[in-house]
Amino acid sequence: MATRVVLVRHGESTYNAERRVQGHCDASRLTEKGRAGARQVGATLKELHFAAIYSSPLQRARETAELIRSTLLDQNGSAAPALYLTDNLKEISLPLWEGLTFQEVEEKYAEGYAAWRERPHELCMEIVTDQGMEPFYPVPTLYDQARRCWQEVLSRHSGETILLVAHSGINRCLINTAIGLGPKSYQSIHQSNCGISVLNFAGQLGDSVQLESVNLTAHLGEPLPKPRNNHTPRFLLVRHGETDWNRQQRFQGQMDIPLNDQGRVQAQQAAAFLANVPIDRAISSPMLRPKETAEVILQHHPNLSLELDGKLREISHGLWEGKLEAEIEQAFPGTLAQWKTAPETVQMPEGENLQQVWQRAIAAWNAMLNSTPPSGGDRPFTTLVVAHDAVNKALLCHLVGLGPQHFWTFKQGNGSVTVIDYPQGITGNPLIHALNITSHLGSVLDRTAAGAL
Repeated sequence: MATRVVLVRHGESTYNAERRVQGHCDASRLTEKGRAGARQVGATLKELHFAAIYSSPLQRARETAELIRSTLLDQNGSAAPALYLTDNLKEISLPLWEGLTFQEVEEKYAEGYAAWRERPHELCMEIVTDQGMEPFYPVPTLYDQARRCWQEVLSRHSGETILLVAHSGINRCLINTAIGLGPKSYQSIHQSNCGISVLNFAGQLGDSVQLESVNLTAHLGEPLPKPRNNHTPRFLLVRHGETDWNRQQRFQGQMDIPLNDQGRVQAQQAAAFLANVPIDRAISSPMLRPKETAEVILQHHPNLSLELDGKLREISHGLWEGKLEAEIEQAFPGTLAQWKTAPETVQMPEGENLQQVWQRAIAAWNAMLNSTPPSGGDRPFTTLVVAHDAVNKALLCHLVGLGPQHFWTFKQGNGSVTVIDYPQGITGNPLIHALNITSHLGSVLDRTAAGAL
């Protein structure tokens, strides 16, 4: 059984509202909005049974955890899980900046602030120790702390579901260390106040892990997390709705299978979810299942025409297409197990390998980026992209710098929505603002068909 970890950032704090750096400083408390958000998280997580809750001891996180725990107790009417405080969930230490506003930091420590935004692994502060002045690297230090946290909790809760309540920085490091991203990628994944993320571990840190979702915020009345600024190009990456072959776990690949009734419902749910989100451009794979999904979404955006890009087609499974797993194992013994454990090594018989999928998916993405106009005005320029499981996985891996060997890391449910921003413009680094949102389909967990591609 997998160990499920639900990761939550604390509610809005007084320092968040004042745009101050918090770090290890414990002077910041939850605002009323932050307390309300914590209760909303508890109500959202009521369907889950937690073996334990772990929290940072800093009061903004601890109070969030206590409010979630009390809400779970009220909702379930049974014994609430035990709450444990651990220093391994403390926020990043930024000793020279804590208590200052971000504007003050940018003015007083311009070079360090630029490194924080663009090269976080290089940020260095001179601090006083017993040995005198010494260099301190906040981000690599926090990564070490995140690894200790995983070693602490995973060994205790094999096959169970646990809740971790902490902070933006440590949560990012927890996610990144789990999936194999280093300190250079510290800014690649966002964490909103009271955002929910879900990770599924096959074993301990270093074993396979699936990032089921990141930074869900719909329970807070925000379908999509707010962009950092209004000049941020935004991409909404959607997987098509369910097909009969998804439900049957039959490999479809480039077989042009249409949506089934459930898939059309999912498309309608995604459409309603995005109905009030301004969309400026829409691009889809030309295959029936994503094209129909995109057309349903665009019913709420009638002024847009749908562009089709063949490079976004699903992976070609070749001779596997139309077959169930048992049939593939009989015809190609051992190859299916290889696909599940080392997918980058598999050449589909008379089909594609993942490197080919990577190349064409990235080419399609770069073409979108290069044709995206500069954002301006009061909102981001937003592009809807509707494609397939393998293509979406390839794009997400590429955006954070992972190769085909990490193919199974990112989950993409039927009808899910992923939000990708470019805070410094299309020439800057991408930010996964939210991953695999399926809350509009009825659950905080992704309960869509876990069928073949």
